[in-house]
Amino acid sequence: MCGIAGTYRWPDGKAVTDRLTDILAHRGPDGAGRYRHSVTGDGEVHLGHRRLSIIDLSETGAQPMVSDGLALTYNGELYNAPELRAELAASGVRFRGTSDTEVLLEAWRRWGTECLPRLRGMFAFGVFDERTGDLTLVRDQLGIKPLFFLRRGEGLVFASELKALATATGGALDVDPAALVASLLYYWVPDSRCAYREAEKLPPGSWLTCRADGRVERGRFWHLRDVAAEGQERARAGEIPDLAAIIEGSTRQHLLSDVPVATFLSGGLDSSYLTALAARDRPGISAYTIGFRAEDAKFEAMPDDLRYARQVAERFGVDLHEIEIAPNVLDLLPEMTYHLDEPIGDPAAINTYLICSAAREAGVKVMLSGMGADELFAGYRKHLANLLALRYQRVPGPLRRGVSAAVDRLPVASATRGYRSVRFAKRFLSFADLPEETAFRRSYTMYDQDELLALVNPDLAGTVDDVLTEHADVYEDNALDDFVNRMCLGDARMFLPGLNLTYTDRSSMAASTEVRVPYVDVEVVKAAFTFPGERKIAGRQGKAVLKEAAATVLPDEIVYRPKGLFSAPLRAWMSRDLAPLVREVINDGVLVNSGFLRRDALARMVAEDASGQRDFSKHLWHVLTLEYWYRGATSGSGRSRAA
Repeated sequence: MCGIAGTYRWPDGKAVTDRLTDILAHRGPDGAGRYRHSVTGDGEVHLGHRRLSIIDLSETGAQPMVSDGLALTYNGELYNAPELRAELAASGVRFRGTSDTEVLLEAWRRWGTECLPRLRGMFAFGVFDERTGDLTLVRDQLGIKPLFFLRRGEGLVFASELKALATATGGALDVDPAALVASLLYYWVPDSRCAYREAEKLPPGSWLTCRADGRVERGRFWHLRDVAAEGQERARAGEIPDLAAIIEGSTRQHLLSDVPVATFLSGGLDSSYLTALAARDRPGISAYTIGFRAEDAKFEAMPDDLRYARQVAERFGVDLHEIEIAPNVLDLLPEMTYHLDEPIGDPAAINTYLICSAAREAGVKVMLSGMGADELFAGYRKHLANLLALRYQRVPGPLRRGVSAAVDRLPVASATRGYRSVRFAKRFLSFADLPEETAFRRSYTMYDQDELLALVNPDLAGTVDDVLTEHADVYEDNALDDFVNRMCLGDARMFLPGLNLTYTDRSSMAASTEVRVPYVDVEVVKAAFTFPGERKIAGRQGKAVLKEAAATVLPDEIVYRPKGLFSAPLRAWMSRDLAPLVREVINDGVLVNSGFLRRDALARMVAEDASGQRDFSKHLWHVLTLEYWYRGATSGSGRSRAA
């Protein structure tokens, strides 16, 4: 895992690439490298690399790697590198070292873009062909690894992080209001948008080539929509895979490393299953878990996940490390908004950063995460809730209106504790009567259309429409006849790369730690979409088919326990520790003073949240993260300016 950067026909390319690479030092503290070559016709290409040594710790794994006319700067891991190496060696390729970087370089030399569908792992890379003068950028199938780029004329600059591009352009990037509106809706910026106007994210499963003659070509080598459709056809043909064997195989491959590996262990199904499987191959493996102050957990009505994590650790001989998340981590807010690159309002990013920091201090560079299982196997409450909404819509209208009125009067919290079931009920009723796509969006986004319009500058009404239309276009872009799998596909295309994989990458790399996600593996994903919705949600059990697989390894108490939360006690923090900061941001924040957010709407949210009638803790937390990000983006030292 590393940080990559480069320029192609860019003014002062060497100096810019040096700056890009230096900014990415946290992604690769073990080494740095540079490469320069003339481009056919005119101009130069410069490649930079920051190395986090995981496989082949010797100099034969150093980058940029140059061999016989090809130069590669690569961020990622190929878990099927041993198989590809054997195939290439059988055809006559001679390898100098044992790194997967060299395997990728030789696979590109032999097959070009045809090698891409064969790669099993997480990756983003740039490869330059000295003979043709072409530079190609590539991003992995699911968007696990990031790759940002910016084009001006025939020039291009790219990097693993957006903050590097902002610095490379001398602070001349404009904030994109549409991305900020999308961020308010979702509490993250979807992968199709970027916080700065000129910059782009290379889409998952795609490549972009800058030709020496000035042409730019794009291609797609993997599309999740097509994978889901193929899975549905295999299911109809009776081709049901052995899910337990596929997950076990993926976990084993993700343990490939020349340095110590540990796991996240929340005590929930996904991380417990991976930890148990990993412990088979690595007896005594370390695991890291989080807990909260007792009063915060009580106020938030959070389940006691720690006892489940301890139970799993004891059963499988795992060395468990516990980390308490207390309000003093809020001092990390400015630092986290910087590292996250774009405004992301999920406090789980702080959890990830602290876990990875603790692991790094203990000498651990690689961790396994259970990320992705909920999206692929319908494990979120919203999945079950949307199914229940279909039944609820058959209830007579007068009765539904009576239920809604009664629930609306209930408080979500008292002065000493929160009422979790009331929060869930209010959330459910906010979308239960809506059409499918609208209901699904409303079940996990922050605002409905009217609320969002009331919150932002009235001039952005058209932008709000565009953002909502984009969600509908992505959600409806499939030929699936299965409601549950349509939700899973929507999540895997938007929620997973836009939020969960993004904050996992940025938070872990801020701590110079690599996080691997065995569920977000091409073979696991293919298998997931062969299972129909009734195998994913059975009765009121989400992830039913995954639980069947895990039950062969884990005790029922872990497999069928209530779902936990990898989050934070936001209501407790917002009502106590963060209340003064919220008042400051609402009364005199940059977003309010610039006119982007409306002070009256924010004040109403604070008042309703304080009264205990509505739960706006997530909304207000995201306003804080957006404010801090925007301050950095628009200040004189903040690497960019407002649109």
